[in-house]
Amino acid sequence: MNPNKYNEGEQPFISHLIELRNRLLRAILCVLIVFLGLASYANEIYSFLAGPLLQHMPKNSTMIAIDVASPFFTPFKLVLIVSVFISVPYILYQFWAFVAPGLYKRERRMILPLLIASTLLFYMGVAFAYFVVFPLVFGFLTAAAPTGVAVMTDIAKYLDFVLALFFAFGVCFEVPIFTIVLVWTGMITPEGLADKRPYVIVGAFIVGAVLTPPDAISQTLLAVPMWMLFELGLLCSRLFAPKPDSHYPAPDDAETEARLDQIEHQEDE
Repeated sequence: MNPNKYNEGEQPFISHLIELRNRLLRAILCVLIVFLGLASYANEIYSFLAGPLLQHMPKNSTMIAIDVASPFFTPFKLVLIVSVFISVPYILYQFWAFVAPGLYKRERRMILPLLIASTLLFYMGVAFAYFVVFPLVFGFLTAAAPTGVAVMTDIAKYLDFVLALFFAFGVCFEVPIFTIVLVWTGMITPEGLADKRPYVIVGAFIVGAVLTPPDAISQTLLAVPMWMLFELGLLCSRLFAPKPDSHYPAPDDAETEARLDQIEHQEDE
């Protein structure tokens, strides 16, 4: 038995782990650098985030800090999250650089645009939540306060609330990507998705009711864009639907598929 045989098999695996570690460290370093650059503006960044609420709060009403350390830690928590948010393109680049060598050419042509589009859509969802949804939601919530109740929101709870909305809108704006991937992988056809449109509309309003505050405005502001994005994804998915006369082999034709993969690797080299 040749012991070098096992060493040869272990070496590529170890080299992949080392590369993964290095790329993770680069991503963490990028977040740290951005965090250090923004740390001195922590209070200003939090004031910008709290702007939509402060504009609708009654006169002589302010935000409060219940915990002793909240005035210090909450702005820095926000800065850390903003640093990750800003670093997302670089983090995705590190992820792409790690997985791209193991992908075939047709997979690289598909996945890279999807990564870029998904990042832009997530940013668009966050921007939509801040500039469109927040003013309407906070205007409704502050106006709905009973007489004699002073609206004074805790800064930490406010941060958790808006981050949850950011995440909800960011993920829901990924609907076109989910739709395209479902069609591209052959799990469903564009026609099949079109037939399920009524269920998608009802599901969008259910998701809007679960992920947003209990008011019709914010629920509709999440559900309607989800529906429109589904229609956009359905339209774009027709361009990625597998063609019946595709030259790619059927999944059960292992010999032909292996031959095609070998040819594509030779083309990549």
